[in-house]
Amino acid sequence: MTIEKNYLKSKPICKVKFILPKQRLQGAKTVHLVGTFNDWDIDAQKLRKQKTGEFAATLSLPVGEKHEFRYLLDGEHWENDESADQYVPSRVSYEENSVVVV
Repeated sequence: MTIEKNYLKSKPICKVKFILPKQRLQGAKTVHLVGTFNDWDIDAQKLRKQKTGEFAATLSLPVGEKHEFRYLLDGEHWENDESADQYVPSRVSYEENSVVVV
């Protein structure tokens, strides 16, 4: 998994690209990016399959914030991001959430 950050010079915005490699897909056909930036709406941000087989999505996030997130595979299986900036306990389960800091 990879998180790429591109800070804009003209605005306090960071373009954050979330990438889930095909070897982490576990055969999944759909991947959603779910987190505080979309109020944990499981349908809000679908990752697109790339020619390489990985799934990716880019979000514009305000600089100076932290966002918790996870990937939802096929609407059933949750995955964290190995390249997250931090991990915090989830408020709804015994697992942790990934955190991106921009």
